[in-house]
Amino acid sequence: MAKPADFETNVFINCPFDKTYTPILEAIVFTVLACGYTPRSALQERDAADIRLEKIKRLINASQFGIHDISRTEPDVGSGLPRFNMPFELGLDIGARHYGAKHLKEKKY
Repeated sequence: MAKPADFETNVFINCPFDKTYTPILEAIVFTVLACGYTPRSALQERDAADIRLEKIKRLINASQFGIHDISRTEPDVGSGLPRFNMPFELGLDIGARHYGAKHLKEKKY
């Protein structure tokens, strides 16, 4: 994949997207914007036909920086299964840096 024109200013945000976490997410987004960067997250694209993994991979490829909050992996109340999507997305970002295209070697997380 080619290096996106805005790669150096994009920040991929990987965190919980629930009501409890919303104040922290808003603080992260505010800080990213105040520092002159562009926040990117899976929330920005609402196409239900898009495969989530492909969306995440596109966002990681387009972002030099990543903020990953993996502090909440407790079991889901409904299913009893742990929330492993955030550690998984961190792993994708780390893998992109090590195995991805040349521009991805510049990634920071």
